Amino acid sequence: MPRRTQAHTRRSLYVQGREGVNPGRTASGRLAAVSGDFRRPVTARQTTRANRSWWDAAAAGYQAEHGAFLGDVRFVWGPEGLDEADAHLLGPIAELAGATVLEVGCGAAQCGRWLASVGARVIAFDLSAAQLAHGRALDAATGIDVTLVQADAAAIPVADAVIDVACSAFGALPFVADATAVLTEVARTLRPGGRFVFSVPHPVRWAMPDDAGPAGLTVTSSYFDRTPYVEAGDDGTPTYVEHHRTLGDWVRAIDAGGLGLHDLVEPEWPAGHSRVWGGWSALRGRLIPGTAIFVCTKP
Repeated sequence: MPRRTQAHTRRSLYVQGREGVNPGRTASGRLAAVSGDFRRPVTARQTTRANRSWWDAAAAGYQAEHGAFLGDVRFVWGPEGLDEADAHLLGPIAELAGATVLEVGCGAAQCGRWLASVGARVIAFDLSAAQLAHGRALDAATGIDVTLVQADAAAIPVADAVIDVACSAFGALPFVADATAVLTEVARTLRPGGRFVFSVPHPVRWAMPDDAGPAGLTVTSSYFDRTPYVEAGDDGTPTYVEHHRTLGDWVRAIDAGGLGLHDLVEPEWPAGHSRVWGGWSALRGRLIPGTAIFVCTKP
């Protein structure tokens, strides 16, 4: 990937602080994208190739920058700091002991490691080999092992109906071209009555600049524009891709994937939490939602 000129804040929760900016990128991150400079169609294959390469290159910096907040053995759903130990969106902690859990788009598997610490049997997968390498290092450092697998979320290497609970905290789903295909795959692995809970950047944020300050409170593009956000190398090859879906799109994708929507959680920004992460901040978080968490079950 070409090395460009300055650090910036990207759209996603996970991508603050990476060196590199496309020509015309403004200081507020996504403002140039609003004008169309960073919005264009891409194929599923281009999406996968771009994001695998990007995450392999960005993994070390990401873990160094955000690892303290994520913890080595902690399940946090998003930048608001909602912790599964308190939220119980996956069910009572006592019921997780002995459960077989699948973490989708695990990164370094901090969430999966917390689940293993309460007695779950965890299979965690990610597209990025570099992220999984960080996961193996954390396994060694903490003495808590999870099964780490490199895989595409659209082709999960797990048998049918063997998973009790599946989860994903900002993993995979914002970065795939076909969310329904991923949801279908997850549903396939779940036992009847199994639960899948996943978090993504709240769709309303796509209508606003990715700015933690006052500029991030201004609507500058259409919420209904599903054109992907794409960064590209000097030769035009996509190097980073995110896909936008409205809340309604997510509901329909969940249904089409064979799951039922049980709850939609929009965490409020907690008092005393001052961390700024990309476009997430106390200023914005107290006024508009930053994270959407979908609690789904398999019939």
